[in-house]
Amino acid sequence: MPANGAPIFAPWDDPAAKPLIRFENVTKRFGDFTAIDNLTLDIYEREFFALLGPSGCGKTTMMRMLAGFETPTEGKIYVGGQDMGPIAPNQRPVNMMFQSYALFPHLSVYENIAFGLRRDGKPKDEIHHRVEEMLRMVRLQKFAKRKPHQISGGQRQRVALARSLAKEPKLLLLDEPLGALDAKLREDTQFELMDIQENTGTTFVIVTHDQEEAMTVASRIAVMDEGKVMQVSTPDRIYEFPDNAYVADFIGDVNLIEGRSSAAIDETVQIEWAEGQQAITAQTSRAITAGQKVFYAIRPEKVTISPDRPADAVNAAQGKILDIAYLGNLSTYHVQLPTGQVIKSQMANTRRISRRPYTWEDEVWVSWTKTGGSVLEG
Repeated sequence: MPANGAPIFAPWDDPAAKPLIRFENVTKRFGDFTAIDNLTLDIYEREFFALLGPSGCGKTTMMRMLAGFETPTEGKIYVGGQDMGPIAPNQRPVNMMFQSYALFPHLSVYENIAFGLRRDGKPKDEIHHRVEEMLRMVRLQKFAKRKPHQISGGQRQRVALARSLAKEPKLLLLDEPLGALDAKLREDTQFELMDIQENTGTTFVIVTHDQEEAMTVASRIAVMDEGKVMQVSTPDRIYEFPDNAYVADFIGDVNLIEGRSSAAIDETVQIEWAEGQQAITAQTSRAITAGQKVFYAIRPEKVTISPDRPADAVNAAQGKILDIAYLGNLSTYHVQLPTGQVIKSQMANTRRISRRPYTWEDEVWVSWTKTGGSVLEG
């Protein structure tokens, strides 16, 4: 339970919870190309779910199938327990917000939001009440009479969101919704999206290639590659406990070391990884066998840099600082070992740059704990 006593939102851990969306053995082919390969996935009500992956991994195809713009070659998609196969796109309890926002340039902000409600033949009073409610929610009351070209990109994004939510869909699909915004505005809008999603209770499914965006907004993330889901989990587990080398490498910055492992004894393995370097001692719950090829993934912030070898270091290697990436609040040190292997170590810049403790060509030690990284099967 959180400190305020509210229950933790984790329906995916509840065996009795029924998913709002179910992809069941879904395959989608375009000619000889398989865009989605036998995919099974559950998404729960009130989730902010992210489909994350590089261009061409199948995430947009998944969303288009959910919206009804594409039909699965094999398998079924259910929303609220209903097979969506025979349901036309405009009859689904789903709305979609496109990257381009697709606002009507000749209509005011108010009329853009009201458009879907008018098309459904809602009474005038009900339309007015709902549009006013949406304008308040996205904080655009003062801009109701303006046309899209008279407001900023961030405001247009909020108009598109309000229009998408006006009909109270069970499910809102967002296709790279923040891609056109600059970095600062994108960050602010991410938190606005989270607040709106929580306040409305609508299930959001967002397609993005931006790892930071997915990590910020999502309750869970599906990391995709070549039509397959490589891992589905909460952002913290995706980052700290990746299932495989692909996920470890795709999410954030990582040191990915290839080696051969000893057999696991009491959940501890030794990984031989470079000539002249001591074996890495690591903890793992995986059933690793002797001589097995493995990848060891450790995040740069878990690697400590020091002028001398720490007396209590379980894992340590000596090298020379090859490069320094200064990121304002952080610096990443690229330490090259005698073997040529580069290990990245990240440190918070608690001092001004003129007082930085290490610089190029310095001889240093990098070290990390037994539990600092993940052992992944090769």
